[in-house]
Amino acid sequence: MAPITVGDVVPDGTISFFDENDQLQTVSVHSIAAGKKVILFGVPGAFTPTCSMSHVPGFIGKAEELKSKGIDEIICFSVNDPFVMKAWGKTYTENKHVKFVADGSGEYTHLLGLELDLKDKGLGIRSRRFALLLDNLKVTVANVESGGEFTVSSAEDILKAL
Repeated sequence: MAPITVGDVVPDGTISFFDENDQLQTVSVHSIAAGKKVILFGVPGAFTPTCSMSHVPGFIGKAEELKSKGIDEIICFSVNDPFVMKAWGKTYTENKHVKFVADGSGEYTHLLGLELDLKDKGLGIRSRRFALLLDNLKVTVANVESGGEFTVSSAEDILKAL
């Protein structure tokens, strides 16, 4: 499957997360992104070094600025289970705006065409590192990394594109 790109409508599929009442929710991507400007940024794994020390903190630190530029939702996405994503999200006590969501079996990652094979590292099939800007489900920015790089998918990169 070809990777998602600018001009595409983001595919519908399900993701899971714990809501503000600590209830597990499984929802369609379209239901949370329709009619909104959404940043969906993907990471290869929760608690991994680049993801935990650079990628996620960048979006948390720039969340207010992103919101001031019209962003409705900032979603951190990974091929992990929702319990792991919940625990990882709780490590960022300063976070007020980034929602941590799970693609437990990698099915949505497959629909996006953004799988990353990390079997040689014992991690299985994961998500490539990316940042998508969606405007009413349409991809207006698609910053997708090669391999394990972190060069084009930061919060700063999205801010430049707004």
